[in-house]
Amino acid sequence: MQITRQADYAVRAMVYLAQLGQDQRAATGQIAKEKSIPPSFLAKIVSQLSVAGLLQTSRGARGGVSLAKHPEEISLLDVVEAIDGPILLNDCVGETSTCILDDNCPLKPVWCEAQKSLVDQLSKANFAQFVQVAALG
Repeated sequence: MQITRQADYAVRAMVYLAQLGQDQRAATGQIAKEKSIPPSFLAKIVSQLSVAGLLQTSRGARGGVSLAKHPEEISLLDVVEAIDGPILLNDCVGETSTCILDDNCPLKPVWCEAQKSLVDQLSKANFAQFVQVAALG
């Protein structure tokens, strides 16, 4: 599994905003420049993150984007799934598996455990942690 470039850009933008603080706004042009994200791509990403309730947007002279929640309340899983949809390592781990082997497959337990482990790790990682790591580096 590999996240899309769009999800990678979303994570970059969210780290940038988390470093500013929850109540601070940034212009999308500023984020795009600082994080090397194509501006047109960032506009779509901001829209998706806003719909997911992770960003707030405001227009006008003092407009921009800001985090909709505290950084510790936003997980890496939240951002990746807001952009890429649910993470699935294999069809058999999804809600509606179309695998013809399904429960008779000797590999299904391995796929399910790997899926659980990945989702757990991504849900534990939050943007407050990333800000702390960035401050150390």
